[in-house]
Amino acid sequence: MQTLEIKAALQIQKPVHEVFEAIVDPANMSNYFISESTGSMVEGKQLTWRFPEFDMDVPVRVDRIDKDKYISYYWHNEDKEFLVEFSLEPRENNSTLVTITEKSMPNNEAGINWLKGNTEGWANFLACLKAYMEYGINLRKGAFDFLRNKN
Repeated sequence: MQTLEIKAALQIQKPVHEVFEAIVDPANMSNYFISESTGSMVEGKQLTWRFPEFDMDVPVRVDRIDKDKYISYYWHNEDKEFLVEFSLEPRENNSTLVTITEKSMPNNEAGINWLKGNTEGWANFLACLKAYMEYGINLRKGAFDFLRNKN
């Protein structure tokens, strides 16, 4: 059976080191992704993330960090651990191509639902990262408040 994998990419008009820091530093991440973290992303560290829209803790296990190039971690979603990888590639004009992959689920109905939802989520992450890095805007603020009232 074939497995499904998410892949999303977007170019950010900032140098690779600034983009890297925006991803590993919770003070930066809280401006576009999470509301809080128990620490910075450091290789081998166990973290807990909270999101502004959801009343839940998300366990994160940092796997590998290659400064300014690569970040990987495992996070839990519905009792399954998923590998998330960020690749950072310097581009012309001091820009950075950010590519995110998340692995993996079986090619079945549950996997397809995961693929749809998390692909949307990573595209949103990239748009929010770009808005924060380039314009200082937090696109997430209030964007998902409707989910709190969802029955």
